[in-house]
Amino acid sequence: MRADDLRYLLAVARTGRLVSAADALGVDHTTVSRRITALEKTLGARLMERGTEGWGLTEAGRAVAESARAVEEALVRVVDAVSGQDAPSLHGTVRVSAPDGFGTVFATPALARVRRYHPRLRAELITATRQLSLRPAGFDLALAIGRPPRSRLVTEHLTDYALGLYAGAEYLARCGAPGSVAELREHPLIFYIESMLQVGDLDIERHLPGVTPAFSSTNVFAQLEATRLGAGIGVLPAFLAERAGLRRLLPDEVDIRLPIVLAVRREAVSHPAVRAVRDALHHEVARRADELLPRGSARTGDAHDTGGAGAGDTGGAGAGDAGGAVRDRRAGGR
Repeated sequence: MRADDLRYLLAVARTGRLVSAADALGVDHTTVSRRITALEKTLGARLMERGTEGWGLTEAGRAVAESARAVEEALVRVVDAVSGQDAPSLHGTVRVSAPDGFGTVFATPALARVRRYHPRLRAELITATRQLSLRPAGFDLALAIGRPPRSRLVTEHLTDYALGLYAGAEYLARCGAPGSVAELREHPLIFYIESMLQVGDLDIERHLPGVTPAFSSTNVFAQLEATRLGAGIGVLPAFLAERAGLRRLLPDEVDIRLPIVLAVRREAVSHPAVRAVRDALHHEVARRADELLPRGSARTGDAHDTGGAGAGDTGGAGAGDAGGAVRDRRAGGR
């Protein structure tokens, strides 16, 4: 067995793609495929299987990868020792999947900070508001809204964030503000497309029963822009709406709290780059906790300072509770 073949196995396991693994290793994808096939032949076991979202490890592959990481880390230490570096260098590619809004506003600065200290590291951010896959592939670390399904991921609660009703000054001057949740039905609502929604915790019926969006989009930034332009009242994350200068409506009646879960593929848990990104994400949400959960439910309109304060809950294992919700008797809890 060639020990170097283990690096090829780990690269595909982390990215879920032959081409991405080849790019990280500086070879072509046919070389990656050939080396993994040779490793499987030597060991007499199938190590990888192809799924709908890319390549993943088999049970035998996970067992091999667990031991292979020690070999890979030893090789990195050898290179660092020769180059005279005291601290382990981070290199290669780390791919993060995150919801559109949270990924842009919180994951991006976290990744940028890691790269400032480790310029050899390549960061890739995929943004889409979707459920975590039961058969994870194509990322090293994922951020998702709500409780994840049972899968081969190692998950932990990263933070909670608040959503509320928001409107622009022009809309309020033209249409007025609802005085209750019941009056909300007389106003056009802006939210996700129900038939295309991939995250159950964002189902509007759970939070505002009987209210149907008049303007819908799969992208939260389109929802934000539609609200800013006066198309209606948006159900928006506070960390986006308050930065845009929108006014909070019915804060005591509608205060939705949802968790953000951080998930890592088991084969990537001990990878130094993944650990560095995880730590940077925890730091980012702790530093800016007031943006995620603004203090005081009656906050209105002013663009919020992005400096933030307060530590927030960045620890714990497990997905967290999708607690909080609409504080309206008809809406029920989460």
